[in-house]
Amino acid sequence: MTYYNIEQLQEKLSFQMDLTNLILAKRTASQPIVILCIGTDRATGDCLGPIIGTSLMVNSMNATVYGSLLTPVHANNLKTIIQEIYVQFENPFIIAIDACLGIPEHIGHITLSSNSLCPGESIQKNLPHIGDISITGIVNQASHSNFLILQSTRLHHVMLLANTISSGLSIALQTIQSCSISSQSA
Repeated sequence: MTYYNIEQLQEKLSFQMDLTNLILAKRTASQPIVILCIGTDRATGDCLGPIIGTSLMVNSMNATVYGSLLTPVHANNLKTIIQEIYVQFENPFIIAIDACLGIPEHIGHITLSSNSLCPGESIQKNLPHIGDISITGIVNQASHSNFLILQSTRLHHVMLLANTISSGLSIALQTIQSCSISSQSA
């Protein structure tokens, strides 16, 4: 897992490049890309996924997005949505995104992992691991009362993380689409 400080321009660019390279390395050209944005709009700290999903849906791209402010993917419907994805797509390449809590030094960082995501872990939810790769935004500090922390997280931090992740994904997917078109015409 790699951490990126979104306040550093070079690290934002590294996130975009590393994300692109990770998708290219792990995904086969025939796999449809599905972006699963997990979270709810009922807790400021947990709305990272739905904000990203809404942003990605507005900027149409070569991927299917699940989870937005209008139709969030959260603990109550995650299993159903995962089943729906596997019914609709054969062998999808899933990019799972969620907010998370961490140590104070990592607040405002993005993580990128070549592993699946375990959503709801910080609030002791027993949810399925999901994703071929995963992205998290560290929205606040973990504590003994994580549910309350998610309720009182500043929206400003969430928006900065959401904008960085959304733009990074958009650029990565545009680059991958350009690579695909170039290889088809060669």
